[in-house]
Amino acid sequence: MKSQRIAFVIEDLYGGGAQKSLLYTADQLRQRGHAVKVFTLRDKVEHRLPPGLEIENLAVVTRFTKATSTTLTEKWQARKIGKALDAWGPEVVISCSCDKITRHLDRDNLYFWIKSDVSAKFSQPEAREKAFDKVRRFYGGRKVIAVSQGVKENLENVVGLEAETIIPIYNPYEREPFVEMAAETLTLPAGIRQGEYLLSVAAIEPRKRQDRLLRAYRKARDEHELTTPLVLLGKGKPENEATVKALIDELSLGEHVHLLGYTANPYPFIRHALAMVLTSDAEGLPRVLIEALLLHTPVVSVDCPSGPKEILTQELSDFLIDREDEDGLANAMARMASAPVTIEPRHYQQFLKENVLPKFESLHVSKQA
Repeated sequence: MKSQRIAFVIEDLYGGGAQKSLLYTADQLRQRGHAVKVFTLRDKVEHRLPPGLEIENLAVVTRFTKATSTTLTEKWQARKIGKALDAWGPEVVISCSCDKITRHLDRDNLYFWIKSDVSAKFSQPEAREKAFDKVRRFYGGRKVIAVSQGVKENLENVVGLEAETIIPIYNPYEREPFVEMAAETLTLPAGIRQGEYLLSVAAIEPRKRQDRLLRAYRKARDEHELTTPLVLLGKGKPENEATVKALIDELSLGEHVHLLGYTANPYPFIRHALAMVLTSDAEGLPRVLIEALLLHTPVVSVDCPSGPKEILTQELSDFLIDREDEDGLANAMARMASAPVTIEPRHYQQFLKENVLPKFESLHVSKQA
């Protein structure tokens, strides 16, 4: 495909998965011969910046703009961004995690990259409708990239978004870096052997539903003779961690569940787990499940909105359980422990960079069509 100029706009490069996947996508497109530039709105960087990837800080988010955040301020910020884009002249502009500002840009080549499923984030009707209204205001009549087919469907059918277009594109992955990180030495608690533990990697917070996991695990031990230990990686607010610890005690699971906190490199744990377990109420496209498959670790997951059913395909769907079915979840963990599924490349091909990046490259073609 002909070389293009592709711009990404994001508030900063600090913290989570959205920033990480943006940097990876941008750099991979650069390596495929495109001119790529990442515009940040403030100079706050935590992630390692790929060598050769051009980053320009526009410095339009400051302590002052944070304190005086109004529509007028947002429009001023958007004008500054627009001038920088005009000077560089990209054919495609992708906005991520700064749409409150970039929504004021009037550009036919602007796409908004939506990474999460807002339809499952709010339980209170008033808060839910307020969030839906915000999505409709921001993206109505605009071009949207959804991180999964499920996010696209929920935007259209649940939120009621009438966008100009919504294009589902997965985050791109390559297997080799995860294999390298997973090769680091793994130290497990006494009594736990490699390949003989179930693993949950998730922030300790209500949406991740560690309570559902623990109750199902208790059932699996009581009703299905499961003896495999359970390891939890992740951290959360002190009150959330205290709630999980209290439930472990209440269920008499202290000898069988191991809370290991946060680790910067979870991949040795993932590689050597018998299986990964996900019990969240909502996800966009859960990275941890894809990363498990890339390391050939099988997965048990609840069928929450909106990504797991797109990840657990083919025979893996036998371990996709209704979100509220704790009996089914217990049974699935026991079945997996007794006969683990073998993961093959066909199970994760759709997420590999060579199959995903051409969809980003075709955005310019879609615009012209």
